[in-house]
Amino acid sequence: MKGSGETGLSLLVDIEKSLGAFRLRVRFEAGDEVLALLGASGCGKSMTLKCIAGIEKPDRGRIVLDGEALFDSDKKINLPPRKRGTGYLFQNYALFPNMTVEENIASGISLRGSQRAKTVSEKIKAFYLNGLEKRYPPQLSGGQQQRVALARILASNPRILMLDEPFSALDSYLKWQLEMEMADALERFGGTTLFVSHNRDEVYRLCDKIAVLSEGEIDALCGKWELFKNPKTLAGCLLTGCKNISQAIKVSDYQVLAREWGITFETSGKVPENVRYVGVRAHYFKPCEGPHVPNSFECRVLRVIEDPFSMVVVVANKNNADAGSASGIRWELPKEQWHRLKDKPLVLRVSSNDILLMAG
Repeated sequence: MKGSGETGLSLLVDIEKSLGAFRLRVRFEAGDEVLALLGASGCGKSMTLKCIAGIEKPDRGRIVLDGEALFDSDKKINLPPRKRGTGYLFQNYALFPNMTVEENIASGISLRGSQRAKTVSEKIKAFYLNGLEKRYPPQLSGGQQQRVALARILASNPRILMLDEPFSALDSYLKWQLEMEMADALERFGGTTLFVSHNRDEVYRLCDKIAVLSEGEIDALCGKWELFKNPKTLAGCLLTGCKNISQAIKVSDYQVLAREWGITFETSGKVPENVRYVGVRAHYFKPCEGPHVPNSFECRVLRVIEDPFSMVVVVANKNNADAGSASGIRWELPKEQWHRLKDKPLVLRVSSNDILLMAG
């Protein structure tokens, strides 16, 4: 993937659209990179793509691609989808069921004659579709259909590529295979790609930057490393998979109280005035010798859950008598380590560098 320092501005989106009680209000810019739109179902991810593609019309705002206005409410500009140069991969792939593989790919190509046939042949080879040229979509697996749909899009030489939950209909084994193929395809494309997902792992592996959408608005926009290392908002923290979040109260410049856990943590950075939540990832906790170590607490074990390759131990602060499983702290560790510790008094600690501080 390209680093953010190598990108120039290619896409500007600044739009609003109301659908009943739901209101979409998004503003972001993207260069020649893979930008994820990450959020829960119903937050406006797919609607944003449809507005860029021209399938939906915003109520107001503008969309500019490579310096050309695709939509501008003030200037009364609203280009039809066919003139926008957008390549949109739908969740259901939207292949023509009455066309063969090679006919589907050819349908997106404006060239004619030998040049068209050459482009089709190149895409069939690039997406490992050899031998499937004469088959129809119902005769293909889900993975093969996805490859045909992506080949058709890229054959049209789009100015921007938009992928809407491209792996949502696939089983885990096939998803992993196609993810690797998708990474290669995005690298070859090299332009601006918008990648819609609610899966944090695939977003982290495939994308350069992440825009977190929450209730129709962008909650955070930053590099993927920054978001996962130090999410600034509750929505961003939840979407990165943090399992332990408590309401927080600022105690001092470098101390914060996790209310539900009854633990005061020392922090490496200054606690902001608007802190509302504190989080700790489940694998950040480490066992230690005694409760006098900074950021340590004696534990009561509430529940032990065995995963295929690890253990999940739900604990509570021993001094927090009212804590139950619902407000427990999730700790994930290797099975072998738990077997060595399970019959001993348990004290856990967390580094001050691993305390996540969030606004509401």
